[in-house]
Amino acid sequence: MNTDDKRSVPPARSPARKPPKRVTPQYLENAALYYLERFASSTSNLRRVLMRKVDLSAKAHGTDREEGARWIDELLARYVRSGLLNDETYARMRTESLHRRGASTRLIAQKLAGKGIGRDEADKALDSLREDVGPDLDLTAALALAKRRRLGPYRRPDQRAAQREKDMAALGRAGFGYEIARRVVDAEDPDGLLEEQGASR
Repeated sequence: MNTDDKRSVPPARSPARKPPKRVTPQYLENAALYYLERFASSTSNLRRVLMRKVDLSAKAHGTDREEGARWIDELLARYVRSGLLNDETYARMRTESLHRRGASTRLIAQKLAGKGIGRDEADKALDSLREDVGPDLDLTAALALAKRRRLGPYRRPDQRAAQREKDMAALGRAGFGYEIARRVVDAEDPDGLLEEQGASR
């Protein structure tokens, strides 16, 4: 094939996107169960997921949005009664997971709020975690983040001084206050900080 022949070949066309399905109560139930099989969810978050499907169906098929919202409310109420949805349990599990990854209490509260978890429920989840971990959640989380990203005491000794301000800034961007960041970055014995945390419980 010569150069002219190559230029004459039309570009491959991407397959057309399938139109959204028309929602029904059964379709929403199937979608909700499929989502919950894959992800933990708060009630508010699952409502948003399902309402997006209602909105797409309204645009494509003229589905009544208010009727779709009623179907979702009835479905979620049934799931809450059965225990399939439990915002308190979700908040506790999400809080523990974020803390293990090094999230500050401020970031945890923001993440929970983004999933529709209220301040009272978020505070309960944080209080429950304090009972298990210790009173200073930000200290243990900052140490976990420093270890995961090799900041401060987890750097090679010959790099620590040159990277100190950078490490302090990294912890600050993650939502930790100056004093917590300083204690972690300047720690000579991070395990000792954890032991102090345990002794104060």
